[in-house]
Amino acid sequence: MSHGFDLGIAGRTALVCGSSEGLGKESALALARAGVQVTINGRDETKLKATAAEIEAGSKVKVTLAVGDVTTEQGRKAIVEKCPAPDILVNNAGGPPPGDFRTWDQETWHKALNSNMLAAIFMTNAVLDPMINRKWGRIINITSAAVKAPLPLVGLSTSARAGLTGYMATIAREVAQHGVTINNLLPGFFETKRLQQYLGSVAQSRNMTVEAITAERAAANPSRRSGRPEEFGAWCAFVASNYSGYMTGQNILLDGGAYPGLF
Repeated sequence: MSHGFDLGIAGRTALVCGSSEGLGKESALALARAGVQVTINGRDETKLKATAAEIEAGSKVKVTLAVGDVTTEQGRKAIVEKCPAPDILVNNAGGPPPGDFRTWDQETWHKALNSNMLAAIFMTNAVLDPMINRKWGRIINITSAAVKAPLPLVGLSTSARAGLTGYMATIAREVAQHGVTINNLLPGFFETKRLQQYLGSVAQSRNMTVEAITAERAAANPSRRSGRPEEFGAWCAFVASNYSGYMTGQNILLDGGAYPGLF
């Protein structure tokens, strides 16, 4: 399947973290369809192989597997060994489960910060200098619309991703002169397993059914629906493209118009 628009990145390489399912998977698929040689990452090798087969069936590229936990130093080392100098890095890691802020102890906070802030920072640091030397690179961080408009029950991931946003905004301005861009994609409600988990937690906290909460959320969105994962993937591919070189340090909100502010 082709989107009919040449993004100018065919033949480049990409490392997509947390890409065995969900928005990471769709991002890898969109990049592969643009002709990028994709390395996908996850902790479950069986699931990763199935995802690779699906991506290869929908594109003309051979997919490389990088099995490892991006939240650990050992896992990151194993991942980078499979793709040591990507042209494109997509940082993505699952967020902690929703919950009551009163129950979060120090260990819980450390785990959240490690998963949704430090992992992306260390992955970026591992591949940034080769991009600078080649005078071309794209770093894309999948964060959350909650960074702009916080949601109930997800304060752990929101706080960690907000910290990541501040860090990336700083270094984006330092490396732009070398042809390297750093941008964040902020998904709202997309049809993923993560969304179903969140809606389930909200339903439980409000003593409602998941179906009722889902309908309520859709009705509250200006688009009257949730996002389709392939829409997110297409945006990731564009931000990674040759045409996005003058955009850096930005937070791109993909939420169907839910955020009501101007900035």
